[in-house]
Amino acid sequence: MKFIIQGGKSLDGEIEVKGMKNAAAPILVSTILTKDECCLENIPRIKDVFVMIDILKSLGSKIKISGSSVRISNEKIKLHKLDKSLVQKLRSSILFLGPLLARFKKVEIPEPGGCIIGNRPIDTHLYALSQLGAKVEKRDGFYKITVKRLKGNTIILPEFSVTATENLIMAAVLAEGRTIIKLAAAEPHVQDLCNFLNKMGAKISGIGTHTLVIDGVKKLKGVNYTIIPDQIEAGTFAVLAAASHSRIKIKNIIPEHLDIILLKLKQIGVKFKLGRNYLQIYPSYNLKAFKIQTMPYPGFPTDLQSPFGVLATQCQGASLIQDPLFEGRMNYVSELIKMGANAIVADPHRVIINGPTTLYGREIKSFDLRAGATLIIAGLIAEGETIINQAEIVDRGYEEIEKRLSYLGAKIKRIE
Repeated sequence: MKFIIQGGKSLDGEIEVKGMKNAAAPILVSTILTKDECCLENIPRIKDVFVMIDILKSLGSKIKISGSSVRISNEKIKLHKLDKSLVQKLRSSILFLGPLLARFKKVEIPEPGGCIIGNRPIDTHLYALSQLGAKVEKRDGFYKITVKRLKGNTIILPEFSVTATENLIMAAVLAEGRTIIKLAAAEPHVQDLCNFLNKMGAKISGIGTHTLVIDGVKKLKGVNYTIIPDQIEAGTFAVLAAASHSRIKIKNIIPEHLDIILLKLKQIGVKFKLGRNYLQIYPSYNLKAFKIQTMPYPGFPTDLQSPFGVLATQCQGASLIQDPLFEGRMNYVSELIKMGANAIVADPHRVIINGPTTLYGREIKSFDLRAGATLIIAGLIAEGETIINQAEIVDRGYEEIEKRLSYLGAKIKRIE
């Protein structure tokens, strides 16, 4: 699948941010923790979500989808029905560990799949669950985890792992006694999961901090819940507007989730107005070079360093971007260089980008979800025609991206 883009035009209009991909995944999975029906609103219609839903269906979940609403009942799920081939397709399927262990006291899954952005071991997940009393075995590429009863504990996570924090939360809400998680991830999607579970009857405090206190309960109930808007999508559209000198109103945002992103845009010289639930970007020129190091929330998110990489090509001076987490996150830079970017990959975690430079349309390829979105921005600001191969990767995280961008005046079409 390909995107064909005619670039070099400024854009204008309004675009609405969809529900957060990284909140939808754990919240969908956490419905396993109750036999009652749950109704989730503002679910993004993206590939990763549909794979997650298919995994739930393989367990026996009864699911009805209507637009961005998902009604789900896990009353009669059976562990042995789990489709392990689907689990291998999706990195976030690792999130099934915690809730399945809490419900069935055992779980067996293969190594999960996902984007090619570097080595992502699941040691922190296994360590965290073992601290609640679980026994972990690895055999023939499968992880088998069993527990007689989950018991609360004080657990210091060895890293700020978002999905390990989420797995531990989902296991701990039904564990006996109190669990204290230190060095917990605090990203907006972790907060959203906690808020959802609390609405179901869980007792989680410290939400939004790096220390969570969870008092286990015997049972959770079904609820209606609305997923938060996607901070990464909002940031992606803001970079698109800045890099293309466009006037774009980004609707359906939570401003406090964008604090560090907006600070960087302000330092770069991007003109914007922040409303209660919208961000208006104005045509901005004479942009300044910047430095970014990705960090756990509330630091700069790793998922936005690549869009800021293409923005750096339009800024005056040398920008430095550091991403210590994944060694494959800089793959997109080679494609920007093909388009005319003046960039040096110093090592797998650092890139120096000199600007401003004119980008030219080329045939390029998408390496991962965020790189795909980045190269769409590059294509839209480049002179001439850009062809992006492996375009379907973008569908993992952005709903109908080409249709939504075309409403802003973008010349982008999808070729099957």
